Order: sequence, then C-alpha cells, then structure tokens
Amino acid sequence: MSALTFTPSGIYCPAGDFYIDPWRPVPRALITHGHADHARGGMGAYLATDLAAPVMRHRLGDIPLETVSYGEVRQIGGASVSFHPAGHVPGSAQIRVEVAGEVWVASGDYKVVDDGLSTPFEPVTCHHFITESTFGLPVFRWQDQREIAAQINAWWAGCAAAGKTAFLGCYALGKAQRLLTLLDPEIGQILTHTAIENTNAVMRAQGIDLPTTVLAGPDLVPKDHPGALVLAPPSALDSAWARKFGPNETAFASGWMALRGIRRRRSGDRGFVISDHPDWSGLLEAIKATGAENIYVTHGYTDIFARYLSESGWNAQVVPTEFGGDEAEDAA
Repeated sequence: MSALTFTPSGIYCPAGDFYIDPWRPVPRALITHGHADHARGGMGAYLATDLAAPVMRHRLGDIPLETVSYGEVRQIGGASVSFHPAGHVPGSAQIRVEVAGEVWVASGDYKVVDDGLSTPFEPVTCHHFITESTFGLPVFRWQDQREIAAQINAWWAGCAAAGKTAFLGCYALGKAQRLLTLLDPEIGQILTHTAIENTNAVMRAQGIDLPTTVLAGPDLVPKDHPGALVLAPPSALDSAWARKFGPNETAFASGWMALRGIRRRRSGDRGFVISDHPDWSGLLEAIKATGAENIYVTHGYTDIFARYLSESGWNAQVVPTEFGGDEAEDAA
C-alpha cells in the first residue's frame, strides 16, 4: 500500500491514520498553511507549523492544534512526518511522509522565489511529489519582484500627485503582507481594510516585522490622509466603504493579471503581475529539485501540465482535489 492515497475526504496516510489538508471533517489533519481551501474547520485534531498556527487560530477559533518546527520529525503510527518550508506565505509548509522507505511530499501551495517575508522554499528529495499547477502554462513567467515593486510605487506616486487615493486589491493573508514590504512609505500613508489589518496584527504579535499601517475603519476621515494607498480585498473595492474616499484609482496584484481577459473582468485601472505561486519555470524547477519520478498534479492547469510532464519523462497523473476555491483568484 502507498504511503499516501487520494480519497473523497483528502490526501490520506493509512500507516499514520491522518489526512493532509482534508476538505471534509476527519479525526486528524496535517495542515500545510492557513488559506481557507487548505485549513478548514471541523477536524478532530490539527498539526501545523508553529509559524502557521497563529493565523489558523485567528481564522478557525479555538481548535485542537498542535505545532511543529520546520524539519522536526514526528512519528505518527507507522509514518515518519516532517514539515519543510514552502515559501508560499509565512508558516507554509510541504509535508514529507516516509513509510517503509517510501517518501512522499505533499507540497500544498508553494513558490520558489524568496519574497523576503516567508521562509524560503526548500526542495525535499522524495519518490513521489504532489504539486499544484495554479499557473501551469508557459505563458506565466514572473518578473523580478523588485521590478513589480517599482511599478506599483510609480503608479501610487502618480495617483498621489493627481489627488487620488490608490486602491490595491490583494488577498488578506500572505499577499497583503508581501506587498507591504514592497511599498515605499515616503510616498504617503498605507491604509488597510479591516480584514487585512486583523491579519497584520496576528503576524506582528508573532514577531513578523511589517511596515506601519493605519486601519481604514469607520472612524477614518479620508481627507485627513491625502495621497494614501489602501490595501483591501478585491471584493471590497467596489463598495460604499471604498467610495467614501472620493477620486481614486484601483489596481489588482495577482498572477492572474498576466491574462488580459481576467484584467478586463476585474475592471481595474491597473493590474500588477505578482503571485505567491510558482510560474511555469518555477514549477519545473521545484519538481526537478525533488528528484521524484512520480508527480501528482492537483489544482490549476492540471491536464496540460501533467501532459507536459509525461512527455518530458516523468510518471505524471492528475489528481482531482477541492483546493483552489472561490478565493483562488484573490489569493494567487
């Protein structure tokens, strides 16, 4: 029997009797990171990294959560388990499972670029590698994040000079904090939507250094913050809350901004291509670094990416999952 199998409830380890990122309630869940499509409520027990735990508790409440450090080995039944940096968001992990000498790695979501905020991705040697393929098309090629930072700051400065508030749409966990580290506070104040500021507070409390922000709550007077940039979830940009700021421009920060159709659908003034997932070359880089012969492709452009891997010499197959939910475009 394989160390890991794929079931209707999620990725299952028979030897350890646990699931990885299950999408239905199970007795024991190992969680790669805190995004809603990977960390769900209702599990009997949770295991995650100590860095991911605060956000998971913030999102899921008083859950029965045990933590491990990166690289710490746990014996769970007949399985040897360890968590390794995935580079996706702070605390995100790949989960290594070894049973009778057979090694699997469930990578969750990951990125191979060091963003300066998350613990950088570390390849883990294995026989079997479970990979996402959110951006598994050759068209997806990311620019250096310093170039993207320069583009965002130039756009913000232009908005400020024109007397407009700059609204930048991004996911509240991971992307928002990464963007904070790229913004130039010399241009103006950085305001944050409540959903983002709540996550900022959790990360600051665990010692993650983030630039100064101002909560754009109901008591904030927009005219007192000329030339500001507002970080907000995309769903909040076309709302009464956003309209109270008067003249503004909107932009979205996502890997999906590489596709013109999605840029048009978003109806923003600008789109900045920056993602917390690997691009085409990043996916191939990560897979090659594992040394794995067997690749299991989950959410994203699964069929196309798996076909390319098969034609390139890997034993690749598509595995249907429930990862990449309604928030996928915001989180990317």
